[in-house]
Amino acid sequence: MAGLSRVEQEVIGGLSHDAMLARTRAWSAVNSGTGNVAGLAQVAGMLADAFSVLPGELRLVEPSHAERIGVDGRVSDIANGRHLHLSVRPEAPIRMLFTGHMDTVYPPDHSFQTLADLDDGTLGGPGVADMKGGLSVMLGALETIEASGAPPKLGYDIVVNSDEETGSFSSAALLAEVAAGKVAALTYEPALADGTLAGARGGTGNFSIVVTGRSAHAGRNPEEGRNAVVAAAEIAVRLAAEGGPALAVNPAKIDGGGPNNVVPDSAVLRINFRPKAAAEIERARAAIDRITREVAAARDVGVHVHGSFNRPPKPIDPGAGKLFALVKDAGADLGLSIAWRDTGGVCDGNNIAACGVPVVDTMGVRGGAIHSPQEFMIPESLVERAALSAVTILRIAERGRP
Repeated sequence: MAGLSRVEQEVIGGLSHDAMLARTRAWSAVNSGTGNVAGLAQVAGMLADAFSVLPGELRLVEPSHAERIGVDGRVSDIANGRHLHLSVRPEAPIRMLFTGHMDTVYPPDHSFQTLADLDDGTLGGPGVADMKGGLSVMLGALETIEASGAPPKLGYDIVVNSDEETGSFSSAALLAEVAAGKVAALTYEPALADGTLAGARGGTGNFSIVVTGRSAHAGRNPEEGRNAVVAAAEIAVRLAAEGGPALAVNPAKIDGGGPNNVVPDSAVLRINFRPKAAAEIERARAAIDRITREVAAARDVGVHVHGSFNRPPKPIDPGAGKLFALVKDAGADLGLSIAWRDTGGVCDGNNIAACGVPVVDTMGVRGGAIHSPQEFMIPESLVERAALSAVTILRIAERGRP
């Protein structure tokens, strides 16, 4: 650690493994699946209490309107939890953004609800890696920086949203608002177990395509019917054919249909797109418009498209490249080998990068098997990753940029 300054050494010397681990355990013990509004409210309160050690104005922000398409093709509102926002020294000339999410993919009725100290020394449990351990890392880094006397020219915003796992639809506007004017951002999704970070990310778009046909008796007068399931299947097959190396297309599900003796009059196609470049979004949109219009005309059905490309691709542009280089150098001075690789996964880092802000979005704990009952985190990575964040933040504050 010879490359660390005296201030950096003092800051990372103030990190507490026990405090970060205790917080992770406490937060992970409360179910906060995205749809569990009561559980999210409990965790939001716990987070507000914990993050209140930092200076600034902390508030719980009401979610923006979000909606879903039911199996019957009808639109309904989605209930989301409140989002945490903390603003520290908003007048400072150098401002950063730190983000995370309090929701998990495990609903209250999921079998995976408890923590376990595993034989290999890891901690298993719902959300320990993704990302309550990451939230503890974020707080650990910031509280030790503040306790040691944070650079007065450094200000920052923190956003911990409640709906990241389902696309951040009720928090996207808040993220865009607070990203404005930031020199860099760190997001606390988990790193891989070996410490590898996510580099470039593809984008994503989720759509529900509602098809309305006409029912009829399947034996007596099928010619008078308009089969919505057949039309939805044709749209699915034709859109899937638009896929390729730069655009993955996944028709995931068709809701609809009924008794075998009735021509189905409604269907909903659920389909996901994963574009690797912004140009692929425009190509996909054009394909959706063209194919749905042509099938509607040929099959004499109504077609309504709901959805959007909610997370644009996140390339490693020059700004992001400089930030990654800074994180790598900070890691080297801490004795850590920092590498990254491209991924098809998406997160709020996509949204932040779309605002023109350089972001590294896997600054959380080392862990793995996320989104499964085998999810785990490596406890010793709490101090390791908090130190990496702290040194990165201090160096950006000193330079005024990544």
